[in-house]
Amino acid sequence: MTATNLGFRAGGRRIVDGVSLDVAPGEFLALVGPNGSGKTTLIRMLAGLKAPEAGEVALDGRPLRGLGRRALAKALALVEQQAETGERLTARQVVELGRTPHLKALTSWSTEDHAAVDAALHAVDMAPFADRLWPSLSGGERQRLHIARALAQAPRLLVLDEPTNHLDVEHQLGLLALVRSRPVTVVAALHDLNHAAMFADRIAVMEGGRLVALGIPAEVLTPERLRETFRVRADVETDGDGRCLIRYAAPAPKLAR
Repeated sequence: MTATNLGFRAGGRRIVDGVSLDVAPGEFLALVGPNGSGKTTLIRMLAGLKAPEAGEVALDGRPLRGLGRRALAKALALVEQQAETGERLTARQVVELGRTPHLKALTSWSTEDHAAVDAALHAVDMAPFADRLWPSLSGGERQRLHIARALAQAPRLLVLDEPTNHLDVEHQLGLLALVRSRPVTVVAALHDLNHAAMFADRIAVMEGGRLVALGIPAEVLTPERLRETFRVRADVETDGDGRCLIRYAAPAPKLAR
């Protein structure tokens, strides 16, 4: 995937400003930044949900705007922060939606389709919940189903917008490890910088709508960058593989007036 000089405005304010990215096949790219830095808008443009006002997104050398919805859905799956449905669907039926781009009119489900759904449910530990109705599920269980739907879709590119927000620590780590192990290209907006450092090949840092840093975790998540962009003090331990561990310092207490 390639993004070239992307720009977008909302309410007279520039939300994304001149962002260019080149994501290699099979790479896990983490997108990080403070709240309001433009991550979600950028993710939606990369996924084809929002048309950029400037610049272009291309997949396999073809502009997203020139791809039909079916062709795009076969190549790319998006998992948003929170997605709801008013339908009374079971957990399995939610995951089955991921097979829609692969189904042809007037044809029944194949063994491959059923196997893809079964595998996706097992991958996110939701197979025992397959017959549960959507409204009866917790926020974390619903998010795991959205991940399963995306896996059942069998995309080449997986775009995630803060996918671990509703999950406990066990499932946060398990989900990112699962995504990391898949033979797909991943672009994921993440809040937890240590998670980004643990799982991503490269990290892109957004600030004020612009891309201010891009590289391997140890090169990007420096104490200086953490102080300047995220307004926190921290020590950073690095290893020989380009990964790092951030140890945050407690902020000084604010004096009462």
